[in-house]
Formats: sequence, structure tokens, C-alpha cells
Amino acid sequence: MTDPFADVSPWDKPAESAPETPVVNTATAPHVPGATHMNPFKIGLTFKAGASFDAEWITPTIYGSTADETARRTVEMMHALRQHGVIDLATNAAEYTRQQFKGSTTKAGAAAPKRFVGGKVQPTTDAEHQGETDCPHGRTHVAKGTWEAYFCNADERAGEKKCPAAFLNKKSGRFEIKG
Repeated sequence: MTDPFADVSPWDKPAESAPETPVVNTATAPHVPGATHMNPFKIGLTFKAGASFDAEWITPTIYGSTADETARRTVEMMHALRQHGVIDLATNAAEYTRQQFKGSTTKAGAAAPKRFVGGKVQPTTDAEHQGETDCPHGRTHVAKGTWEAYFCNADERAGEKKCPAAFLNKKSGRFEIKG
């Protein structure tokens, strides 16, 4: 093999030399099985605290060597999360973090984020009232381009009738149902 740092042009004719004998590595690397080798079955769970994307998520992944083992481990995981209060602790930690946040990701005068409990918008106090955003089915906030609205979460497949959407009135800064 030629020295890449030698003071010789790569286009010069190489000097005749004995051919190099290739080095053969006879030692093999030990096989270290990964999680998918030992436990080929996997279940990923997502526990969301609310209907919107700003709600906290817990996303455990469970592995097992058989489908039955993975299913049993999944049930054990869900019971352990409840027994040890992991879901409540994650919710409280997320709420604390939101309260500590000093910056702003919204435009000046934009509406404050809604509070969700059990997938439903919670009633606001007079100090934080944003207009007509309450609904017995809960609402989902949607903001696209130049408009924002809260849409009813009623399940029409189950025969529930959706409530009218509440759109942001940019003049008042409050959500109103157009009628």
C-alpha cells in the first residue's frame, strides 16, 4: 500500500515491489443480542392527558419473547403506572413546567391556551374568559393561517350532534359562535 502522505505524485509510475500479503483476522467479534433479538415482540403505548397536542403524553414500550408474554407485561405496566401514580405525577410535572415558562409562543393579544381535564375544556374564570368556548362534549383548538377556532368533540358516529364552532373574533380577541 502506498503512503498517502508521501512526497510522490499519485500519477508517477510505482516502483516494482513484492505483492502485499492480505491480513486475515481470525478472531470473530462476540455476538451481543439486541432487544429485538431476545424479545422480538413489542407493544408501544401512548397515554394522552387530553385531546389536543399540547397535552402531556406517556409513551412506554414493552418487549417480550412471545406475544402472550408481551401482552401480560403490557397489563402489568398499566397496573404499575396507576399503582405508583406515574400518570398523576407526569401530569403534575407538566403543569408545573407550564407554570414556570416565562416566554411566549403566541402573538401579542392572542388567546391563552385552554385547560383540559378528561378531554374536555374546563370553564374559565372571568379573568381568563375567552368567549364562547365551553361545550358539553369538549372542544379541540385549531389554528390555521389567519384563523383560530374551537370545534366540538361530539362523536357523530355515536349519534351525538356537534355543537357549532367558536371562531376567534380578531377585533374583540374572544371566541364567538357564528350564527
